[in-house]
Amino acid sequence: MDAEQGPGGVRSVRRALDILSLLTEDQPTVPLRDMVEATGLPKTTVVRLVQTLEQYGLLWATPGGYTAGPGLWRWAHLAHTSWELPPDTQKLLRELADRRGETANLMIRRDIHRVCVAQQESAQPLRHVVRVGDELPLWAGASSKVLLIGATDSLLQRVAEASPHGVAHVQQLRLWADEAAALGYAVSHGERDVGLTAVAVPIRTQSGVVVASLSLSGPTARIPERATEDFARDLLNVAQHIAAQGFQHPLEPRG
Repeated sequence: MDAEQGPGGVRSVRRALDILSLLTEDQPTVPLRDMVEATGLPKTTVVRLVQTLEQYGLLWATPGGYTAGPGLWRWAHLAHTSWELPPDTQKLLRELADRRGETANLMIRRDIHRVCVAQQESAQPLRHVVRVGDELPLWAGASSKVLLIGATDSLLQRVAEASPHGVAHVQQLRLWADEAAALGYAVSHGERDVGLTAVAVPIRTQSGVVVASLSLSGPTARIPERATEDFARDLLNVAQHIAAQGFQHPLEPRG
C-alpha cells in the first residue's frame, strides 16, 4: 500500500489540518514553538508539515510566526461563493434578528453534526453567537431537534452514541424529532449551554424534505417560555419566505 494513500498519509493530512486549525481570529499568527506544544508532535515533524503547507501557500512565514497563506484565499473565495445566501434571504435574517432582538441562525445537517451557514447577530450586549462554519453536535438543541425530523434509526443511533448520554439517548432523540414534526417547531432550554434558550423551525423543499433549520437564540431570561410560541410563529413565517426564494447548492439535498 502506498504510504500517501495508507494510514500514514491520512495521519499526515490530519496533522497538517491540526496545525491549520490553530489559526483563529483571536490568534491569526502562531509561532512554531506553539505549534509543537499544541500538537504534541516532534519539532522535526512540525517543521516538515509547515514547510509543505508553505509550499502550497497555505501558511505564510512572518517575524512573529506563521499566518494564513494566500493559497487559502482561493478556497475561501470558492467557499464564500458556494455558501453565500441570496441578498433577499440575508435581508430576512437581518430583519428577524432586529425584530426579535436575538441572534438568528441558519443551520444544515452534516452527518451527525449541524453546521451554521448563516447568521445575523443580536444587537444586545449579552447575546449568543455561533460563528458561521462552526460545527455543533446533533444530540441537543432546538436546531438539532428540527434537523432530525424524519431521521432514520441508524442516524439517531450514531448521534446518540456520540453524545455524553450514550446509546440510551436515542429514545429521547426520537421523541424530540417527533415532537418537532408535530408542533412545527422546537424549543431548548440550556440543553447544551446553561442559560441559553433557542427556538427553531424547519426549512423544507417543495417536496417537504427538511434541508435547514432557522432559529433564534439568546439568554433564557429574555426568552421566557410564554414567548416561545410567538417566536415560533415569526420564525415559521420567515422560513416560508426563505423556502419560497428557493435553495441552490449546497443547501439543496442531493440524491
